[in-house]
Amino acid sequence: MIRSSSRSPHRLAFASYASFAAFGVFWGTWGASIPRIRSQAGISDGQLGTALLFIGAGAVPAMLLTGRIIDRFGARITAAVTLILLGASGLFVALAATGFASLCFGLLLVGAASGAADVAINSAAGSAEKLASTPVITRSHGVFSAFVVVSSLVVGLLTALGTGTTFSFVLVVAASMIVSGYLLHASSAEVPSDQQRIRAETGELRHRRADPASGVPGLAVLLVGILGAVAFASENAHQSWAAVFFEDELGTGAVLGSTAPAVFAAVVAITRFSTGGLQPAYATRALILGAAAASAGAAMLSAAPDLIVALIGLAVAAAGTAVLYPTLLGIVSRSTEEATRGRTTSLLTTISYLGFLLGPVYVGLWSEAAGLRAAMAAIAALCAVLLALTPVILRIRRKLTDPTSPPHIANTAHHPKQDDDAREHDLAE
Repeated sequence: MIRSSSRSPHRLAFASYASFAAFGVFWGTWGASIPRIRSQAGISDGQLGTALLFIGAGAVPAMLLTGRIIDRFGARITAAVTLILLGASGLFVALAATGFASLCFGLLLVGAASGAADVAINSAAGSAEKLASTPVITRSHGVFSAFVVVSSLVVGLLTALGTGTTFSFVLVVAASMIVSGYLLHASSAEVPSDQQRIRAETGELRHRRADPASGVPGLAVLLVGILGAVAFASENAHQSWAAVFFEDELGTGAVLGSTAPAVFAAVVAITRFSTGGLQPAYATRALILGAAAASAGAAMLSAAPDLIVALIGLAVAAAGTAVLYPTLLGIVSRSTEEATRGRTTSLLTTISYLGFLLGPVYVGLWSEAAGLRAAMAAIAALCAVLLALTPVILRIRRKLTDPTSPPHIANTAHHPKQDDDAREHDLAE
């Protein structure tokens, strides 16, 4: 039985939302569980900081390798498997991390599973957006942010009720399995004509190119990835250091200071839902306004004399950073052939993730040298650089991809990405 083509793409869109929800459930649970995991492992704060580096060490190579797996087996199937592995790795840490070495090993597994899942769910979101002809990527990232907040609050409640870390991650595994089942079901709902188009693109690429990897516009993706890295650096810098800033510079205390990351994540989620319907023609404008807001918010936070001004600055910064990476991912996604979507998304995600890793380090170095307020000002400067680079890099990227050239696949009658990129270029000019 062939499903209606009018419903199948939207089923894939909802599958993307579900996968980002599962991803958010894991990271919300993880963030709220770190103090108990530290106590269970019996390690110091310095050892914890070192152990957390193993997440990045596992994630980066996994991101680079996952692209080819996606192009071979499909994004949603890969997402289904990696989300289960992610939940299982978290459960492994909760059960087996009883010392520094075992914690490092567990976090290496968490990083590898997380990196692979990150690439897979973003690839699936890009594909769903193209098939459904409706904004999916930004809304999916909004779902992720929302579930980070919700799951962290749920874990806090469970902790107050006396449940252990293991129980929280059992719930994460259960949620991952449910979502993975839905993803596998959605994978079978792809529209037949779209399956034929993907096969035609793949066959044509193999016929025209001896090396299939040459279908990935490496330099163009690299340039957009640089913007993504700066965007992620500013986002994770705020997420990681906001509570410390509130406690140390404003004297809020631990309880009130701990609400800062939740406020940041909540504003990010609201902004992504609010801008989820943004049309591709406004992508460049959204990036410019987002970078400007992120810079202004960080500057306001750095000079905040009290809690109210600091919260306003943090909210403005969150709203600005919220639109950056999803918009960049959408720009790349619309000009990506399905046959190379996995490798393209893998490259973009890996480069951007490096900024995510280095953002907190950037703040830490500035804080050590000149204080936390100067570090917040340094984030504002970083966003100002992003503001200046965005139109220039997008213009160069358009010239490299040249969407006005004839379509690669003769059987494809029309590529909406050509019109989208042309409008983005006009705005960048």
